[in-house]
Amino acid sequence: MSAGFTTGAILGGVLTDLLSWRWAFFVNVPVALAVVLIAPAVIKESRPAGRPKIDLPGALAVTLGLLALVFGLTQAGEHGWTHPATLAGLLAGAVLLVAFYFVERRAAQPLVPVHVLRKRTVAWGNVLGLLAFVTETSLVYLLTLYMQKTLGFSALVAGISFALLGLGTVTGGLLAPRAIARTSALTVLVGGGLAQAVFTAVLVLLGGTPASMWLLLPATFLGGVGNMLVIVGFMVTATSGLPDREQGLATGLASMSQQVGITMGTPIMSAIVTATTAGAVSAGAVLHGVRVAVVANAALVLLGVVIAAVALRTRGRAR
Repeated sequence: MSAGFTTGAILGGVLTDLLSWRWAFFVNVPVALAVVLIAPAVIKESRPAGRPKIDLPGALAVTLGLLALVFGLTQAGEHGWTHPATLAGLLAGAVLLVAFYFVERRAAQPLVPVHVLRKRTVAWGNVLGLLAFVTETSLVYLLTLYMQKTLGFSALVAGISFALLGLGTVTGGLLAPRAIARTSALTVLVGGGLAQAVFTAVLVLLGGTPASMWLLLPATFLGGVGNMLVIVGFMVTATSGLPDREQGLATGLASMSQQVGITMGTPIMSAIVTATTAGAVSAGAVLHGVRVAVVANAALVLLGVVIAAVALRTRGRAR
């Protein structure tokens, strides 16, 4: 995943600069086709003893709820938090997700059994995963905005600049299993979150000249290490303490949290920048908006640290 993130950030800049931003979408087609062709040869099929019935009401409620929530956040990034489309999307998303919970309580074969959602490691682990992906992926957006709108870098240069962030995530991914084995998943979640928060917060010191890259590059590397420690810690936490038959469900929930977090992060930070700059597009206005959003980003990371320390303190060690 870390290698894919690094490659994507660099390749996105290359494609945008040399061809067109549309190629960021086209490139997914051959990748998807390769997966379709290769997967049958490398994945062994497995089937449950009994085929469960599809929980269609639950599937519709959670899918439409998440769609409405993401739509509302996207509208907030474009039009602001008080826009009718923003409020309608967020309200509809909240209502549908509450409805999903009650549907699952009554379903004979629920999509997500309520007792799994009530398990502390699953519930809070997924919250931490959501925050981890909301913060780091949206930070890429903020720094892209900074480098291109404030420093005047090309898309290619901005993309290449994220190579150190990618290397940081690779490093964190290699360190995390050893750190969890030596300490606990809770220790790694808290330590990684503190590192990510600190090295995100220092980005508020970014200035309006290219000399600030001497701060940006090491800060993103070290913040990337911290973020990947949190991500591995969240995956271990969110899938621990469950019987084998529920491991697939736990992994599916963790993957969902990852994808929703990636989708939510950019519109949230975009809304903060838009509200701060009041529509101004000058280099100074963008820099001010990015600084405010960086503070909010670091605050969300610290929120995750507090949640981990409080909600998981009695079950911190992963077995």
